[in-house]
Amino acid sequence: MSQKMTPPTTSSSGAEFHFQALTPDLILDAIESLGVYPETGLLALNSYENRVYQFRSDEGLRYVVKFYRPDRWSDAQIQEEHDYALALAAEDIPIAVPVIIEGHTLHKYQGYRFTLFPSLGGRAFEVDNLEQLELVGRFIGRIHQYAAQTVFAEREPLNPQILGAEPLAWLKQSNLVPNSLRLPFFTVVEQVLAKANAIWDRQDFAAIRLHGDLHPGNILWTPDGPGFVDLDDARMGPAIQDLWMMLTGDRAQQLMQLEILLEAYEEFCEFDTRQLALIEPLRALRMVHYNAWIGRRWDDPAFPMNFPWFGDEKYWEQQILAFKEQLFALGEPPLSLVPY
Repeated sequence: MSQKMTPPTTSSSGAEFHFQALTPDLILDAIESLGVYPETGLLALNSYENRVYQFRSDEGLRYVVKFYRPDRWSDAQIQEEHDYALALAAEDIPIAVPVIIEGHTLHKYQGYRFTLFPSLGGRAFEVDNLEQLELVGRFIGRIHQYAAQTVFAEREPLNPQILGAEPLAWLKQSNLVPNSLRLPFFTVVEQVLAKANAIWDRQDFAAIRLHGDLHPGNILWTPDGPGFVDLDDARMGPAIQDLWMMLTGDRAQQLMQLEILLEAYEEFCEFDTRQLALIEPLRALRMVHYNAWIGRRWDDPAFPMNFPWFGDEKYWEQQILAFKEQLFALGEPPLSLVPY
């Protein structure tokens, strides 16, 4: 029988900050402190890590205001994200960029850090639309062509330690996983990470500046083509990180999508096909990190509200099965455009 458990309190400081004081009045006051005056209500957008709202100003301009989660990134890390977005936009990359107000993009109000962006309107990117996929591949190639010219000085890297070992250690010290499932869960996760690490260690890739979380939901389709949003997870890592989440369906479908993506990508940037071996390790790291991410945020009321199944024993049973499937995937030959 599936049983409910109460996920742990995850605050490391004893005073974790979760936007409780971020009232509509405070949000409006913060926006107006920049000389921008909303004339509409605040429309909450789909964001759990931060708080993001859309509105229209009294000048008829549509904006998005983003309030950053305290203690996740330093001011320098956020500023580096902003500078990267502005630099990409200067290269004619269609990406959401922060509004510069009195020489600044990162603002502070009553302990909150926030930024204004012009609202980038559009519909959902259709990952199974091959014409759209080709255009996306072309723009990712342009992004990486520019990104490879220098490195991030402040942003953390993408690696198995940060996205695998550290989340696993956190999960082990929490009381998140039911006692009856701890042994099978952590056994298979450790096996998955061991195999992912072994594959990772065999790769000698050149790390570049990445979008970092380039799943289809972070691409909007505008009348002019793709529009990229949300550089919150920008970091240094392998180029394949910004490509693999576009691949869906069975192996044959993924190979077709990959061929279209890379052919368009390589119009602007050479791709090292050896990085294809990193797709399943990256997927494994994302799975481990995801579980710890929800658990660490559980005392933020937005998380129990949006992930109510997370405390269910059935969820962890499903995770054991998912990690077993991932262990099998790690043992399969990687995707390749060259027949074995």
